[in-house]
Amino acid sequence: VQLQASGGGLVQPGGSLRLSCAASGFNLDYHAIGWFRQAPEKEREGVSVIASDRSTYYIDSVKGRFTISRDDAKKTVYLQMSSLEPEDTAVYYCATGPNLKANYYRAAGIKVSEFASWGQGTLVTVSS
Repeated sequence: VQLQASGGGLVQPGGSLRLSCAASGFNLDYHAIGWFRQAPEKEREGVSVIASDRSTYYIDSVKGRFTISRDDAKKTVYLQMSSLEPEDTAVYYCATGPNLKANYYRAAGIKVSEFASWGQGTLVTVSS
């Protein structure tokens, strides 16, 4: 069971990037997938989650700018990031979480401790 994040890079403020999270060794069908990020000297934080029913949740700081989606046939989850800000600079990770609807995460938040199968992250740098 492994997830691999990719698609990071250097982008100017206001720019866009699309991150991909590819699964190997298992099917995504019955998993929620979360995107997380960790900035230098900060704790890892949950950014967005997509449940198996495709319900979604975003933290307030990315709402309206980021869009999470999934293609179970391709075993891939995407994070489309637009209007990027320097504060979005971080290593981004994806992981599997409890197969609960987005309402759960909306109420409880995205807890790092509830997620597993962490792969290597991908670095996103937003800078002019």
